[in-house]
Amino acid sequence: MLPASTTSFVLEAGCDEAGRGCLAGPVCAAAVILPDGYTHPLLNDSKKLTERVREQLRPIIERDAVAWAVAWATNEEIDSINILNASILAMHRALDALGVTPGQIVVDGNRFKPYRDIPYQTIVKGDGKLGNIAAASILAKTHRDEWMCRAAEQYPGYRWEINKGYPTRDHRAAIAELGLTPLHRLTFRR
Repeated sequence: MLPASTTSFVLEAGCDEAGRGCLAGPVCAAAVILPDGYTHPLLNDSKKLTERVREQLRPIIERDAVAWAVAWATNEEIDSINILNASILAMHRALDALGVTPGQIVVDGNRFKPYRDIPYQTIVKGDGKLGNIAAASILAKTHRDEWMCRAAEQYPGYRWEINKGYPTRDHRAAIAELGLTPLHRLTFRR
C-alpha cells in the first residue's frame, strides 16, 4: 500500500505519463488528486501490475479521486518538441483539465517544468513510492492502451492491440513490410 501524499493534507496532484518509449501514437499523461489518507491494497506502479489489475483499478481511481484528468501530446508534437517536452506538455494539459487547482505537484521522474506558480517535486520511481503518482501512472497507461487498441483497428497489421506502439520485433517488422502510418513518430530510430 502506497501513501497518498508526502505531506500533511494539501491538494497534491500526482503526475505521470505513458508511451514515452513508443514508435507510434501520442504520449498520455495523467494528474490525480487522491483524498487525504487514501489507500488501496492493489495501488502500485502501473508497470508492476498486470493489465487485468490496471483495468480493475482504473474505475476505482476515477471514482475515488478528488480530481483526475488525462491529456495527450500527439506524435506530431513529439516530433516537433521532443519526447521529454511533449511528456511535460501533456502533464501540464492534464493539470489544466483537473477542474481544481492543486496546492502542490509531485511528478514521477527527474524532469519537469514549472506549472503556474505551484510548487512541485520530481521523484525518481515515484510511481512506486506515492499513491497519487501510482494512480496517475495507471490512468495514463490504461487510457493510452485503450487509444492504441482503437488505432489498431484503423491500422491493422502493426499489432498495436498487443504491442501498444512499443518497439517490439513484430512492430518493427510491420514497419519494414507496411511502411509508416500517420501515427508513427518520425524522430525515433526504428
